[in-house]
Amino acid sequence: MANKEIPYKIYLEESELPRQWYNVRAHMKNKPAPLLNPATYKPMTAEELEPVFCRELVQQELNDTDPWIDIPEEIVNFYKMYRPSPLVRAYCLEKKLGTPAKIYYKFEGNNTSGSHKLNSAIAQAYYAKKQGLKGVTTETGAGQWGTALSMACAYFDLDCKVYMVKVSYEQKPFRREVMRTYGATVTPSPSDTTEVGRKILAEHPGTTGSLGCAISEAVEAATSQEGYRYVLGSVLNQVLLHQTVIGLETKTAMDKYGIKPDIIIGCAGGGSNLGGLISPFMGEKLQGKADYQFIAVEPASCPSFTRGKFAYDFCDTGMICPLAKMYTLGSGFIPSANHAGGLRYHGMSSILSQLYHDGLMEARAVEQTSVFQAAEQFARVEGILPAPESSHAIRVAIDEALKCKETGEEKTILFGLTGTGYFDMVAYEKYNNGEMSDYIPTDKDLEAGFAGLPKVPENL
Repeated sequence: MANKEIPYKIYLEESELPRQWYNVRAHMKNKPAPLLNPATYKPMTAEELEPVFCRELVQQELNDTDPWIDIPEEIVNFYKMYRPSPLVRAYCLEKKLGTPAKIYYKFEGNNTSGSHKLNSAIAQAYYAKKQGLKGVTTETGAGQWGTALSMACAYFDLDCKVYMVKVSYEQKPFRREVMRTYGATVTPSPSDTTEVGRKILAEHPGTTGSLGCAISEAVEAATSQEGYRYVLGSVLNQVLLHQTVIGLETKTAMDKYGIKPDIIIGCAGGGSNLGGLISPFMGEKLQGKADYQFIAVEPASCPSFTRGKFAYDFCDTGMICPLAKMYTLGSGFIPSANHAGGLRYHGMSSILSQLYHDGLMEARAVEQTSVFQAAEQFARVEGILPAPESSHAIRVAIDEALKCKETGEEKTILFGLTGTGYFDMVAYEKYNNGEMSDYIPTDKDLEAGFAGLPKVPENL
């Protein structure tokens, strides 16, 4: 089909919703390294993980072999409330930039949670309910994951306890109130409600918190209460698996119109959105069926990929979680209180870390003032106010489109628009008032985090 016939928005039929998640690990030559027990340095078994995570989610977490995993019908029916999500041709942005590039974005903000997070939240809540649990605990950074999980728990009548990074709790009171409206209990982290929270507060008085801190508190809360399990909104293999509905829908829509992206871009904090978007395309690359350029975009204030180390590390600041091999800044690294939202995690998905380490994708770090400049430019011509996280991908998409303007290349660019920024107006206010600054950690700052990496035997 000729490009002139491609509509602004490409919608799939309800019947075209994915009925299986795609497990990219099945086609990876080098599998992600296993989670390790921090006491023994041996791979975590299902029996060791089940006191923390739901039983069936543990099986998904450990599954490196099955390329396709069926989506339960009840989850598919929930997806139908807001999926398939649109694939949008950014005609107005292309015209504004004067670029020969063709720009597409997959928009995941058309649900109350405002982001892609609901794709995994409903799956994790479903498995918790199926197991007969009372409730779940979690952490949240920008609040999108906490909002999504509170919605999912309300749907299945589960209790939901959310530990929200303190700086976001203070910056985004309305996001907090949406969670409470859906029945969740929201606690600013670190808090004095858990042993690990009190320890972190004693060691770092006045800290604004981090996702690593909030994870520690959520895990302690889950393991100390009967009938509860911990659920996570990013990083883990199971979460990237659920998010592949994004990439599967995108690929189906593009295939219908004969579109092949040259460059695929996603923001990267823990990796759920990026992994979900690129997995089906990466699967083709791994099998030698097609080639694409993948770009992960992260904040310069928390540069896990671009300045981190590929090593085993704790997934949380309190050092009570299993060890994961990933690109990390150290579990003790606490980023500045900037407006990168949910992109403030110290590490990165083990799947994406392995793909990056193998040279199958690249990464770029961008500063927040340039991110908000791109967000404002996008909002003015495309009519959507993007989330700060999403705007990292917008920044690099615009950069790539401008390169095409210089060279005359007609590349096709695809990026993930993970959600909306209507609860991020404090950040937009600071940008508009000229009060936003850029913070880039020094090598000395990073060395302090690297110094806390566990001494894992090299022969593992």
